[in-house]
Amino acid sequence: MAFVNTAAILAERTAAAPAVRLLDRKRQTLALAVLVSAQFLVMLDTSIVNVALPSIQAELGFGPAAVTWVVNAYVLAFAGLLLLSGRAADLFGRRRLFTTGAGLFTLGTLFAALATGPEMLVGGRIVQGVGAAALSPAAMSLLLATFPAEQRARAMGAWGAASTLGGATGVVTGGLLAGNLGWRAVFLVTVPVSLAAVALARRVLAPDTATGRRSLDWVGAALATGAVIMLVHGAVDARDHAWTSPRVLGLLIASVVLAAAFVVAERRVDDPLVPLEVFGSRMTRRGVALALLGGSTRASSFVLIALYFQQGLAMSPQQAGIAMVPTSLAGFAVSLGALPRAVKTFGPLRTLVLGLVLLAGGQLWLAYAPQGSGYVLAVLPGLLMVATGVALSFTPTTMVLAAAMPPTHTGLASGLASASMQVGGALGTAAFIVIGASAGQQATGILDGSGFTAAFTAGAVVALTTAALGWRTWRGTARDETGAL
Repeated sequence: MAFVNTAAILAERTAAAPAVRLLDRKRQTLALAVLVSAQFLVMLDTSIVNVALPSIQAELGFGPAAVTWVVNAYVLAFAGLLLLSGRAADLFGRRRLFTTGAGLFTLGTLFAALATGPEMLVGGRIVQGVGAAALSPAAMSLLLATFPAEQRARAMGAWGAASTLGGATGVVTGGLLAGNLGWRAVFLVTVPVSLAAVALARRVLAPDTATGRRSLDWVGAALATGAVIMLVHGAVDARDHAWTSPRVLGLLIASVVLAAAFVVAERRVDDPLVPLEVFGSRMTRRGVALALLGGSTRASSFVLIALYFQQGLAMSPQQAGIAMVPTSLAGFAVSLGALPRAVKTFGPLRTLVLGLVLLAGGQLWLAYAPQGSGYVLAVLPGLLMVATGVALSFTPTTMVLAAAMPPTHTGLASGLASASMQVGGALGTAAFIVIGASAGQQATGILDGSGFTAAFTAGAVVALTTAALGWRTWRGTARDETGAL
């Protein structure tokens, strides 16, 4: 099957997607604010709790291992349900799922903030993760369908800025709130935004149109969700246990078995959760590969940098948070300014490639810059390149995959892209930490100078490999277009 022009298909989406009509300019601005605010919350909540974990552990009586479930419960629920939520947005209505997700997110947040014990807090985090899984793909599919081609690049830039700012500032915000107001404030600070999203959604987002289809492949949904949760759980556990340990191997094997059962089940149902024929397109297959590989090196970069500050440079958590501020500012500025221009000029694929090359450059700078030369020379240039690379490659990945899917599957495309990046992030982070720990001279899980060099280098290799795949995909697209003239 011939490659397709991602920019051309995205340009035609306005007329091709009947589920969401174009809004007037004022409502578009308000709609964009609601959608990117929701994405900001989703990304913020993946990291804001980390700094508050010691306070939570001391007050609620978590054990040393159990406290990690305050983070893992959210991550597993979020990653596991993205694919299901994306498909549900197509079947039941994007605005309906967005509103439901925002409501669940608010409920889970309040439940967690008022927790009196470990079980109540973990339960609240699970509900938060379910809400976030509904919010993110619904918001992305609404954004793609709401904005015409000439406005979409800037709207996607705002989306990328919200994602970057939310993920990168979570540690700083969490530290300030937990240190001054207590750990419960880490949860409560998001409530006004999520409540506003619920209140404004019906006012500014276009209503859903009836599709006549209300059935959902629940068997496929259960199998896909189980496969993703087992895979991400295995990757998370691999940070503390060997990949060959019975615990990790059991989770990974269970994931493979569930994934195989999912494929078999999808072939037998009339209305599958994921129509397997969409993978007949090379662009779809390569889009998933770009999301998986790119997600692995992007997500792991911020984790490795946080570890590098505290383990390699002996910074305190507060100092590490301040040292990350340039990353947040650079990512925000690039997403709002450079990203829309790059997408308009070069298209999503070449913008993605440029971002991955810059990301690899930043990782190599952090790996090989002399440590004795200080933060400004040894660290800051690498941070700025990493932030720029992430900003330029994150959002175009979703655009590439969305362009390869039919207009009626925009929600599925968003969920598939998000799920692929989440799975890739979990696998990449675990793999690079293991590589770093194996190369270093210290105990498992603690990285020294040589360990960080190995981990950052491995991340750069994956980034460049993904860039090569993106470039090859673009070259194939260009050849097909030339042949068609």
